[in-house]
Parts: sequence; C-alpha cells; structure tokens
Amino acid sequence: MTDAPPNDIASTLQRLNELLQRDAHEEAAQLAAGARRLYPVSAELIHLHGIALLRLGRRRDAQLAMNRAAELAPGNIELQCNLASLSLADGKSGAAIERLQKALALAPGHPAVLQVLGTAFMASGQVVQARDAFALAAKSLPQHPSIRLNLATAEMELGRMPEAEKQVREALQHAPSFDVAHAMLGQMMHMQNRPHDAAAALLQASKLAPKNPQYMFQAALMLDEAGDLSAANAAFADSLARGPNSVPTMGQLLFTRRRLCRWKGIDGLSERVKRAVAQGEPGVHPFVFQAEESDAAQQLRCATTYANKIDEQVAAFRNQLNLRYPLPLPDSPIRVGMLSDGFHETAVGHHIVTLIEVLGDSDLDIHLFATTPDDGSAIRRRLSAAVTLHDVSALNRKQFVELVHGSAIEILFDLNGYHGRGNSELMALRTAPVQVNWLGYTGSSGASWADYLMTDALVLPPELRQHVSEKVIRLPRCAQPNDPTRTSTEPPSRAECGLPEAGIVFACFCETYSINPAVFARCMLILQQVPDSVLWLLSGPADADDRLRQAAKALDILPERLVFMPRMPYEDYLARYAHVDLFLDTLPINLRGTASDALWAGCPVLTRTGETMVGRTVTSMLHHLGLPEMIAADAVSFIGMATALGTDPEALATVRNHLLEQRSKNALFDMRGFAADFRRAVRAISARHRIGRPPTDMDV
Repeated sequence: MTDAPPNDIASTLQRLNELLQRDAHEEAAQLAAGARRLYPVSAELIHLHGIALLRLGRRRDAQLAMNRAAELAPGNIELQCNLASLSLADGKSGAAIERLQKALALAPGHPAVLQVLGTAFMASGQVVQARDAFALAAKSLPQHPSIRLNLATAEMELGRMPEAEKQVREALQHAPSFDVAHAMLGQMMHMQNRPHDAAAALLQASKLAPKNPQYMFQAALMLDEAGDLSAANAAFADSLARGPNSVPTMGQLLFTRRRLCRWKGIDGLSERVKRAVAQGEPGVHPFVFQAEESDAAQQLRCATTYANKIDEQVAAFRNQLNLRYPLPLPDSPIRVGMLSDGFHETAVGHHIVTLIEVLGDSDLDIHLFATTPDDGSAIRRRLSAAVTLHDVSALNRKQFVELVHGSAIEILFDLNGYHGRGNSELMALRTAPVQVNWLGYTGSSGASWADYLMTDALVLPPELRQHVSEKVIRLPRCAQPNDPTRTSTEPPSRAECGLPEAGIVFACFCETYSINPAVFARCMLILQQVPDSVLWLLSGPADADDRLRQAAKALDILPERLVFMPRMPYEDYLARYAHVDLFLDTLPINLRGTASDALWAGCPVLTRTGETMVGRTVTSMLHHLGLPEMIAADAVSFIGMATALGTDPEALATVRNHLLEQRSKNALFDMRGFAADFRRAVRAISARHRIGRPPTDMDV
C-alpha cells in the first residue's frame, strides 16, 4: 500500500496522540510500529513513534525514527527541536546549535527554536548568544514564564542581577502561581545576600508546590542564614516530613537542633545520619558531621561522598572552561592565592592578619580573594594594605574564574574548606594548578581538587595519615596562626559580667553545637565538685540559654551557676578572660579559635586529645607551649584535672604566669617564624610543580 485515505491516517495519528497524553507509551509504540508498515512515508507518524520510543528509554531507536521523519519533513520545527534536544542530552551542543540555526533560517523568530537554541548555547558556554536567543523568544512570547526564567538564568550567569530579577518578576506577573519562578527569585535574593527575602520567596514556592520538599529545605537554609534558627528548625522538620528519606535534610535538622540545644530525640537522628554516611549516601555536610561522635575513616567517607557530588555538578562547566596553566618562568615570583569568607572582622581575620602582613614583605606575591564584602573593619583595612585583596563577593563563578585564573595564581589556598560559606564549588573549578586545604576545615576534604592538606604532626599523627586524601605538608609548629598583636579593652568588673564576686570561673566560649549532652554532663560534674564555681558560656541562639539552664537543673545544678556572655566586639570579649580561671575544651570538636584567645590572654586551657584531626588542634597548641600536663588522657581524667585545678588557685596562677611569659617568646605566637615556615612550604610546593612532579608528602 502506498497512499492511505486522509481520514485513516488522521484517525491513527489522533489515537497515537491520545495514548501519549495518557502516558500509555508502550501501547503507543506498538500502534506506531504497526502503522508504519501501512504508512511508511508519514513523517508525523514516524515522529510520534520516536516520541513514544524516547519516553520508553529507547534512545537509539527514537533517534533513528526521528532522523527518518526529518528526512521526510525537514521543515517540521517541532521535530528539529526534538532532535536538537537529543543531541544536547548526548553532550553534542555543537550539532544541536547547527541544526537549530538551520531550522531558524526556515522559520525566523520561531520561539520554540529560539528557546532550545538558547539552551544549546548555554550548554556550550556561549552565554551571551544564549541570552540573545532567549530575549528574542521572550519578545515573540512575552507571556511565556519559562522563557523568561531561561533568560533570567543567562542574565545571572553574565552577572547582571538586576536584569535577571526583572525577568523573574515579569514571569510572576504573567504566572503568579508558578512555583519555579518563586524558587528562582529566592535563589537570586540569596545571591544578593538577602536571606530574609530569599526565605519568603522559597516559602511561597513551597506553599504552591507542597509535594516538593526541596523548596522548604532551601527556605530553611535561608532562615538559618538570616539568623532565625527556630524558624529554620521548624522548616527543616517540615521538609523532612515531606521527604522522610532526604539525607541533606536529616543532617541539617540534626545540626540545627544541636545549635539550639534541643537534645530530645537527637540520638536517633544522629544514627540515621551516620548510617547514611556509612552507606555512601550523598548529602551530609562534612562540617555538620564533625559534630557527631565518629572516627577519621567515617569523616573521610563523608567528605569524599560530598566532594564527589560537587565534582559531578561542576564537571560540565569546568570542561567548558578548559583552563590551561602555563608554567611560570623559573625565576618569577610565586603567586599565592588565598580564598576565604573571613578576611574581615572574624576569627579567621583576627588570627591571620599579622601573618599576612609579614608575608606581604616577603618575596611571595600574595593575593587574597574575599567572598564577603568589605565590612569597613580595621582587619579588612590591614589586609588590604598588606597584600592585594580582591573582593569577589559579587562575582558569579565565571567572573571568579576569569579573575583568579587571569591573575596567574600558582598555588591557591582554601581557607574555608567546608566551614562557613564554603568554597567547594569554586575550588572544584580548578582555577589554579595547585590547590591546598588549610585552616578553615580541620580534616581531609576528600576532594580531587585539593592537592595538599597543610597541617602539623600533632594534629595529623602517622596513625591518621591513611584517612587523608590529599598529600600532606606538615609544618614544624602548630599549623594554626595565633596572632600576637591582638589587643583587648580594660576588663569590666565581675559584677558587670554577671559573675559572682567570689568563686572559680570555668569558661567554655563556643558555638552551641560543640556542647553536646556528654560535654555538658562533664561540665556539670565539675561544678558539683568545685563549690561556688560557675560555668561561663557564650550566649546561644533563640532559647538555647534557657534550655541549658533547664538541663543543669535536671542534673541538680542551680541554673544561676550558668552565666551567659552576649556577643560583643572582639577586644571586649578578649578582656573577659581576665576573670576566667580555667577554660574547658570540648570534644569531638576542639575550640581552636577561642582556645587560642584564652591562651594568648594567659588563661589556662584544659583539653583532651580526640581521635580525629578536629579533636587534636588544642593538643597541638598546648604541646608547643610546653604544657602537656594540661592534656587529659580521657573523660575521667578531664573531670579530675578540672576539679583539682578548680580547688588549687596556686596551680592555676602558676599556669597563668607561664602563659604570660610564653606569649612574647613562644613559637605558637611567633608570626615571623610562622611566615618563614609557610614560605618554605610554598617554595617546596612550587618547586615540584615547576619541574612537573606530582604532589607528595612533605615535612617542612
């Protein structure tokens, strides 16, 4: 049979469309296959057959069918778009662009062609061309919300946030119930450091699409960033109720409850998170996982799983960049980059500023890349005056890559790791030929993009080496810089601090996630055995202080024996150590920054060495200060030593005098010596790179 009566083929096509609309793809494929024997040159029939095959996952058969249909009907625009989409799915953006441009010549200004063409341009990294294609499509179909969102995506990629936001709001005018548009608006608000607005947009998206737990999860993250931890806790719980198996939500809910000191039911949630890590399920944030009782192998597994997911997400863009790293000339200065969100009034800024100033006078060419805007602080001014500081807080990832790679950075240090805002997505783009994990995250990144981990032999002893994915650089001193130039104000009276006029003051100034039930119980046992003593804590979020007082009462400790210090300027906070008799460290996370502050202020610190890197940093500090007797062997010894010191003011005074003497001469606070060690480490890394040798373990 050659030609069929129009009504016969028409009824067949109508039946096929009905089956496809009902998702009866197998039946549609069988009907189309049989009909093709009767109507072998019907392009529309073969096209529909291809669609049915594609929906059944039979990509090769679908492509063959659609190619045949295109031979019969080269002017079929929908067919050309389908074939272009198949090419895009196969990673052949060039072929898709060529096909679509030919289709556009047949149908100038066709919005569907322009839409897919814009997508193809985006896939190939041609963002300007993509933006132009989407803009033409939007001009043809101004009320089509998806086209405007695609245009907004291109504008964002070009760093044109006002234009991008305009397109999203235009989409919402035409489709106010379009949940994707509200979610995208939330993403834009986040990129503009407007977490409250971001949370509101994402909550609206969640309201419109209640079966999508991801919107509520993202809203919870924004509420957290906005400082409303109670609302974030409720949102994480809501998201987990909508998606009970979401590993990222479990992890964030667990961490939020630790920060709020809401310990009821926390053990069960912790076990679920540990089980997910053990099974290699992605989504548990490595920094969050460090707050759990775990070993070094588990922490590495968590970090590796997390890093692999990020690597997968950025791989296509990294491949588009196709960066090359010309070797520097043998006698050229070593250009070192440091990436952080802490180059201002933060713990990182305070601890590193003098080191950077000393390095600024060395032969290294130091460049700081700040992911947070200028806060106008003295720390930011000092850093900017010492070395080249680039504010990258408003740059998109393409602009960031252009700046860092264009600066010819040879060695890029990630000072965040998985801590704070995190730099993982940026580090995974490989903007520098050699990349180093240091300072912010005490542990292995588990990431392919980190060549080295800089640490010291006490934080990373030989028995933990197997649990580090990077090559290791060990400094001969504590690998955390501890600034000797910090200053404090005149200390207020004990009464002004809310402290009793007499009695031993124990302190544990830390974020509340470090105070788990076991840490708190040890502190309460110490208070029980040292009469009239108090525990001075940093005030926590929401109602955390009241919860800790209730927990103290449950352990037969008067709630008023817990004193809470509000957040205050750094110099005022340092002054308070004049009233602290003994600083109590925590596990599984050591209090690196505040322990350093205490030691600098002459305040004795008692620690216990943990089984992971993050639980060994204070051990390193005390070792280098010549105070190994302040390192307890276990929990019982910790309680016993704290009790003994709490009842022996002379012993505490001896330790305090030792610390004050060491402040001006000990290696822990010697930033010129640290800078010399750092320079040797950098030169060793550079030497291997410049002669083409791979990274290797090195002791400086």
